[in-house]
Amino acid sequence: MSTSLVRRSPEYEEARAWIWLKCDYPVVARGLASVLGGVSEVRGDFIEELDLPSCVVICSNGEGVAQEVVKALQAAPTAPVLVVGLLNDVRCARAALRAGATGFIHVGMEASQVRRALCVVRKGETVVPRNLVAELVKDEEVIDPFILTSRQREILNLVAEGLTNAQIAKQLFLSEYTIKQHLRAAYKLLEVRNRVEATRVFKRSQELH
Repeated sequence: MSTSLVRRSPEYEEARAWIWLKCDYPVVARGLASVLGGVSEVRGDFIEELDLPSCVVICSNGEGVAQEVVKALQAAPTAPVLVVGLLNDVRCARAALRAGATGFIHVGMEASQVRRALCVVRKGETVVPRNLVAELVKDEEVIDPFILTSRQREILNLVAEGLTNAQIAKQLFLSEYTIKQHLRAAYKLLEVRNRVEATRVFKRSQELH
């Protein structure tokens, strides 16, 4: 990103959070900086190693997206990565998520949707356009769903329906923390890294058992 872009929200001083925006497309970069600037400060350069971002946003046309995600995670290992595709491309989404990205969206989305996606990703939850979920499910290996506990299967069924952790917690009369603990345990058993991958593997396995 050739130009360092900075936008501050009124709540920034209290939030003490910033977004690292990596985008090689100047017009798109300025648009994203304007949209995301309503949430936190946006920087185009990563300078202070002790001042880690709360999220990394990568704009990509799909080429080399996996490498970009890996590099971002190496530079800011505690920050979730949100990839913004120039197109609503399942191949870009799949590569990004497999490389460790927490979410994938595209530039055709509304500003409010982009800000919402950022908030979800910052909470450690995965976000991906609904119309890509079915495509992302197709090519995963099959596992035995009964390696999971009944509660883990119940929660993953609700995740597959598109519910957030908070919504699942309310429906099951559990705390959001408990839902996160069940999901972490399920991820480990399924050998996946996030809720999109877990849903993909879980759905595929249910279809074939």
